[in-house]
Amino acid sequence: MYHRLKSRIFGVMEPGDKNSKFFDPFIMALIVLNVAVVVLETVDWLNASYAQLFRAFDLFSVAVFTVEYILRAWICTENPKFKAAFSGRLHYLITPMAIIDLIAILPFYLPFIFPDLRFVRAIRLFRLFRILKLARYSDALKTFAEVLNLKKEELGVTFFATLILLVISSSMVYEVENAVQPEVFANIPDAMWWGVVTLTTVGYGDIYPVTPIGKVIGSIVVISGIGLFALPAGILASGFNEVLQRRRDKVRKRMICPHCHRYIGDYVMMKTIEEDDARN
Repeated sequence: MYHRLKSRIFGVMEPGDKNSKFFDPFIMALIVLNVAVVVLETVDWLNASYAQLFRAFDLFSVAVFTVEYILRAWICTENPKFKAAFSGRLHYLITPMAIIDLIAILPFYLPFIFPDLRFVRAIRLFRLFRILKLARYSDALKTFAEVLNLKKEELGVTFFATLILLVISSSMVYEVENAVQPEVFANIPDAMWWGVVTLTTVGYGDIYPVTPIGKVIGSIVVISGIGLFALPAGILASGFNEVLQRRRDKVRKRMICPHCHRYIGDYVMMKTIEEDDARN
């Protein structure tokens, strides 16, 4: 009975399982509402009028997320990757999703350990991290995470190249503009703010070069930024294409006859349509 109950709860809580058709939408809705409440609490008149309602909803959410965290730590041994009773659970508790689940409930419990009011006010914003729990239930977020993992080396190289260009451009414009605008380009870290807004082609206009050489450097940086920031978009697009193609290949392999090794997807689809027509 113990193992049947454990297996049943695992089926209900495992995303994508046929038994989780009610649990998944409930948790997803609760996460979205939590984020909405955290945002609405920053509006003074709403917080003054509905403070008790917001507090009650937070208590309910924490109770649900706490029970979910405890249950997941209990049933994780149903997964072959975490089969061992102690080491398996320990391995599960340090997985990214388990850490996110823990972060989702920590803002409620930490003030009992650290009663400093300034700390309590700061830690409340950490409730926004509950939105990361959606990664377990959203196929789109899972796909995005898979793409990032697939292209992490290329994205890392792009980030490093951007950092090098930022340091070089900021140092050059500092040398050129410091004598003319000592209060604006006082040092290289201040010039880096100009480098960031220029590389991203945002251009707030609060800091800008006024010397001819500084303007030339700024123009080169803007043009370089357009090309440099287009690279991650291309890398991510390529990654999405590869991930989707892998999934198509997996589906296609399931449609290969184990005896004659021929593709039978069209036949299976026709039989499914015929069965649906017969049912209707």
